[in-house]
Amino acid sequence: MACKRKDCFSVSGGNSNPSLARRNVHALLTMYNPRQPVQYEIFLRLREPLAERDLKLKDFFLLSLLTLGALLVQGYHPWVEDAEIYLPGAEKILHPELFPFNSQFFESHAHLTFFPNFIAASVRASHLPLDVVLLFWQLTCIFLLLLACWQLISKCFPDERARWAGVALVAALLTLPVAGTALYIMDQYVNPRNLVAFAAILAIAKVIDRKYFQAAVLLVFAAALHPLMSIFVFSYCAVLLCVKGFDRRFAGVACLLPFGMSFEPPTQAYHQVALSHSYFYLLRWSWYEWLGAIAPMAILWGIGRVARSRKLWNLNLLCRALIVYQFIYLLASLALSVPARFESLARLQPMRSLYLLYILFFLFAGGLLGEFVLKNRIWRWAVLFIPLCTGMFVAQSALFPASAHIEWPGGAPKNQWVQAFDWIRTNTPIDAVFALDPFHMKIPGEDQNGFRAVAQRSMLADAVKDSGAVTMFPPNAEEWLKQVQAQSGWKTFQAQDFRRLQREYGVNWVVIQQPGTSGLDCPYQNAAVLVCRVK
Repeated sequence: MACKRKDCFSVSGGNSNPSLARRNVHALLTMYNPRQPVQYEIFLRLREPLAERDLKLKDFFLLSLLTLGALLVQGYHPWVEDAEIYLPGAEKILHPELFPFNSQFFESHAHLTFFPNFIAASVRASHLPLDVVLLFWQLTCIFLLLLACWQLISKCFPDERARWAGVALVAALLTLPVAGTALYIMDQYVNPRNLVAFAAILAIAKVIDRKYFQAAVLLVFAAALHPLMSIFVFSYCAVLLCVKGFDRRFAGVACLLPFGMSFEPPTQAYHQVALSHSYFYLLRWSWYEWLGAIAPMAILWGIGRVARSRKLWNLNLLCRALIVYQFIYLLASLALSVPARFESLARLQPMRSLYLLYILFFLFAGGLLGEFVLKNRIWRWAVLFIPLCTGMFVAQSALFPASAHIEWPGGAPKNQWVQAFDWIRTNTPIDAVFALDPFHMKIPGEDQNGFRAVAQRSMLADAVKDSGAVTMFPPNAEEWLKQVQAQSGWKTFQAQDFRRLQREYGVNWVVIQQPGTSGLDCPYQNAAVLVCRVK
């Protein structure tokens, strides 16, 4: 009578030696299936978790050093880029009187994430200033991501040097752009993606351990903070389970419809704002962005083969699942990029699946480097990481040239635009309505700092970050387009043009570049900008 699998695992030939027991089981399985002994060896290995040890105080110390090192390399800029979308929501919770005009351009995001409530609750509970709380959570996000990476890679490599090499490579490359997605592995400011990152990696580790309830809790946490990014984590875990179970019938969770999706052709206003976000559409990517999307899949296939030859079964499993996962999203992105009627669906941004793939790719690649190249040779570690960290540091310094590399809480801002925004926060009425160049975040020297996030004042819609909000929430497209068009020709505006904005939208303050415009009362100015009243 053939031996059933659950019975085979209890056969040890009367010997308590685990390795001998495994050999006896393998012999029995091979006897009954002589043509597939390798597959049964894989099955046996998958049933036995890789030997692990508990994290020690030394490990937490090393993770803390890596966290500080990562911050020094990537820099810290709390008010830049998407902070302009996420932070005003927290500021309005703390001070409801803020942003009486145009709040829909950030509240559309705020209503779908617990992040603003989370930040506001942290400020209230700690009684600390907002900028101190933001730095605390940025450091915590980095630490938790590296801790989660350690937990996952420990299930892939028995060699401790390989584990640390993988974690260190992720730490060094936190601000590496993810091909074609307008994302970094981790942003230089705290936002929902940074918090979701650690939950994503830890959830995958829990799936490997079959701790499905804990994985589900982490996925719910991720969904509460960033519904869209949590879809990618959930779908990878689903693919991982299917590949792990040798089940070829899986469903790619490539699109949920949380944003009021419609298959109706988009409006002209929405089409115009969508054109400014070409990364939504795969067919508009540059060749190097395509390379950044395809090459990791090919390398993962190679890593999987190496893992199989070295009997690193969890690593092999994770790599195969990543390839299937990314292939699903590649097909979904192509499908949404071709028909014009699907233009509004492209805001699901299926190729942002690369965000998760990049984290895992560099984690696994670093592990292989640590095991087979770096080993215990300190000079090899130095040859890899010193130039790598130096290059990342230089790149980040060049990205924000007019700002301090790390903008510490309470410090005087180096950036002259931020200096003006700071003055506005403390010297203008809370209900003031401002107008700025709609492309001010792209002006050299502005360093992509968000006006609302720093100044905490209402403003007319801009053409950079507010357009991103509109691509996700099309009902705002018509009003956005009308306000941006009203600011067309900003660089040649005179006093009468600003008064027109006052009549149409209630604008009573403007921020303009030097040398300014005659006929305005400007109580603040520096070498870059003037802050002026409109009367």
